[in-house]
Amino acid sequence: MSVEKSHITIRIQVKGLVQGVGFRPFIYRIAHEHNLKGWVENRNDGVIINVNGTHDEVEQFINEIRSKAPVASNIHSVKSEKIDHEKFQEFKIVKSENTSEAITDISPDIAVCDACLEDLKKQAHRIDYPFINCTNCGPRFSIIKDLPYDRDKTTMDPFLMCDTCRKEYEDVLDRRFHAQPVACSTCGPEYELKIGDKSIQSFGQILKETCNLLENGKIVAIKGIGGFQIACDAQNEKAVNNLRNRKIREGKPFAVMFANAETLQEFVYLFPEEKKSVQSWRRPILIAQEKKKLAPGVSVGFNSIGAMLPYMPFHHLLFEKLNIPAIVLTSGNLSDEPIVINNDDAVKELTRIADAVLIYNREIYNRTDDSVVFSVNEKERLIRRSRGYSPEPVNLNQIVNGIFAAGAELVNCFCIGKGNQAILSQHIGDLKNLETLEFYEESYERFKKIFRAELSLVVHDMHPDYLSTRFAKDLNIEKIEVQHHHAHIASCMAEHDLDEKVIGVSMDGTGYGDDGHIWGGEFFICDLADYQRFNHFEYIPLPGGDQVTKEPWRTGISYLYKFYGKEFINIDLPFIKAIDRAKLNVIIQAIEKNINCPLSSSAGRLFDAVAAITNVCPVSKFHAEAPMRLESVANAGIDFGYPFDLGNVVSFESTIKAIVEDLLDGIDVAEISAKFHNTVINVIFALASQIRIETGINKVVLSGGTFQNKYILSRIEKILEKEGFEVYSQLKVPSNDGGIALGQLVIAAKLRKL
Repeated sequence: MSVEKSHITIRIQVKGLVQGVGFRPFIYRIAHEHNLKGWVENRNDGVIINVNGTHDEVEQFINEIRSKAPVASNIHSVKSEKIDHEKFQEFKIVKSENTSEAITDISPDIAVCDACLEDLKKQAHRIDYPFINCTNCGPRFSIIKDLPYDRDKTTMDPFLMCDTCRKEYEDVLDRRFHAQPVACSTCGPEYELKIGDKSIQSFGQILKETCNLLENGKIVAIKGIGGFQIACDAQNEKAVNNLRNRKIREGKPFAVMFANAETLQEFVYLFPEEKKSVQSWRRPILIAQEKKKLAPGVSVGFNSIGAMLPYMPFHHLLFEKLNIPAIVLTSGNLSDEPIVINNDDAVKELTRIADAVLIYNREIYNRTDDSVVFSVNEKERLIRRSRGYSPEPVNLNQIVNGIFAAGAELVNCFCIGKGNQAILSQHIGDLKNLETLEFYEESYERFKKIFRAELSLVVHDMHPDYLSTRFAKDLNIEKIEVQHHHAHIASCMAEHDLDEKVIGVSMDGTGYGDDGHIWGGEFFICDLADYQRFNHFEYIPLPGGDQVTKEPWRTGISYLYKFYGKEFINIDLPFIKAIDRAKLNVIIQAIEKNINCPLSSSAGRLFDAVAAITNVCPVSKFHAEAPMRLESVANAGIDFGYPFDLGNVVSFESTIKAIVEDLLDGIDVAEISAKFHNTVINVIFALASQIRIETGINKVVLSGGTFQNKYILSRIEKILEKEGFEVYSQLKVPSNDGGIALGQLVIAAKLRKL
């Protein structure tokens, strides 16, 4: 048999995150290692490889596609088929084709790699060049306008490559082969520092002046990958307070960037999985336990720090010169508005906050905030899914094609279904103003275009007043509405490929219920198609409606009035004494006469009430501050809880009365907080056990913002697992309302089939 006859020709299709991550050069290199001939090509529907060689050579080649893939790639499938024999003279990379409406994944933005950091000091045309990148790192989603991922479809299109960069770009063995953002100090984007009327364009001088500003307590707005950020010295209390006052950000902690991993570990405790997260190519903000104090105004009383490491070349270059170990790096926006991405807007708006504005002349096309993660039970869990994660899809076991899920109101993300993939948008924010709604609408149009989405069904929350619901109802396609907490459970089910009856525990602050009341402490027996409300926290009036989220003392009063009547006024609690008697009487009258007092079963409001009654947080300066502060003071060494009552509803009368008695007895708030948290954990376990006895269902799904409480999540998972339950909680998608759209999507897909 001749050598040629012993060869076979195979066509391979690789689907997943395989564009913009150095995948084709990787394929080229391993093909050469195995003496294979053929070609590789990027298409909308994935990477296509035609190759011939011996059976053993081809088989080993296919195995290495998975085992040696670039670090930022994410292969979903590798399919191969034998085709008619074709003789190739060499192995080559062919030009991308736009062949179908199917799409491949778009890479999130990738932190600068170690090889590029080395090149910063060695390559003559890139010495200290702050936009250095290669096929393994650099901006991706933030600069892409369309597929396939080629330079003319990115915001790098205006920058004509110099001969040196062009040579690297066209050399298949070079690390910058077809790296679309490739550039150098001769041909690439440039920074400019604006201080009042003065403009500095020399990068060396820019670095020097930026360091000088930060070291002297000034505030600098810096253009990042996905939007502007605002920086100051994280150890300078005056600078931090100036930033807080100018940004009108009263109580929410600031994120902090540390110079390097060694410095980070001086200030926070890191478990191995946390170290892995914060140092990964995604470079999220990690909520970590504080070890060494920064300026008090950074964490405002919390014992944790939102910590991150440098991810842009500029960050590394800045810290090389900066005599400061850590800088506050918070989103560049005015209160409640989307992060600023446009240079002119930054100079116009952010100078109200910053003493200087650092811009560059490459456009940010897709706005992305920093992502936020935390770790519980040795697993990374997302709080905010954006830069470094979006728009990486969630792969599903059902077809969701053509469905648009509008998401919720708070921390909104929307979702588009494509084949069996759920493509979640980047973090949009709270849909409560025109600016954020415009960002939502703009992102919707861009996702539809870039992902070739032909939408035939829209799914939205039941709440009629959500801006996302109104947007969905204005679309001229078929509509489905989904209950908020069912969507929470379905979101977690989708992430874990569950499609069966489960025990659903959904706990959060607000969600519109079937009965017109506000839900939020829910125990379901449910699948993707339907749900039965097995039990829930008792209803409590919320005097003032939405105002209670800013003034938890109102809910505290409501709980006390429910269980003590008007006599609660005479209880000798500092919390009650601090409230003006006239205000108390107004709240009591509102409850008695049912004036603007919607009923709520919300877990979030229960936490608010306890935080208020214990005087931990009677007034909230930011969303969910009261539960966060209550958790932060809990004594982790306390194992017992308070009594509670299970009936048709979960009553916390005995819980609240026991808390009041403890306060009157002078019991430390740290112990009271722990006992309260343990009570909620005991309620969840008791009802899960009851449902299992009655139904035989053994799978428990936990979702909703309450499960971002590390104390509760870590303990309830362990308790349930110890008792033989199969427990599912969220990892890759937030359990808060940022994950709602995924749940809406899979419910709609299920209902569409029925």
